[in-house]
Amino acid sequence: MPNIEDFLTKTDEEEIVKTIRLAESKTSGEIRVHIEQSCNIDIYERALDVFYTLKMDNTKAQNGVLIYVSVDNKAFVILGDQGINNKVGSGFWDSTRNHIQQQFKSGNFKQGLINGITEAGDVLKTYFPWKLGDKDEIENTISKG
Repeated sequence: MPNIEDFLTKTDEEEIVKTIRLAESKTSGEIRVHIEQSCNIDIYERALDVFYTLKMDNTKAQNGVLIYVSVDNKAFVILGDQGINNKVGSGFWDSTRNHIQQQFKSGNFKQGLINGITEAGDVLKTYFPWKLGDKDEIENTISKG
């Protein structure tokens, strides 16, 4: 796997942030991507730590979504906040996961994230449609650790 610096180019990152903004224009949900080189603990537990560190749980409707990627572990986790989990079934993120996974397996990391973010935005708008006055509560940047 590539180093975290080589995982995405600056242009790739700009396209992903643009995709986050576009996805969030249809939903009050908040989407964020976090990338780390490696994870030495359970991948889900680490993603949960990052979720809270980035304050993804501080949205008004509890509808934050984190896509956590560990480069060396060749793994990612999609976490939704309690407001989402209270409204959807256990397989809610399966389609989003599949969109990301399909591209990641081919080494298309940028496209995997773009596909996953687009899918997440599309499904979130059903439960959390954008309304006049909705504010962007979480940064749209890609964080790295």
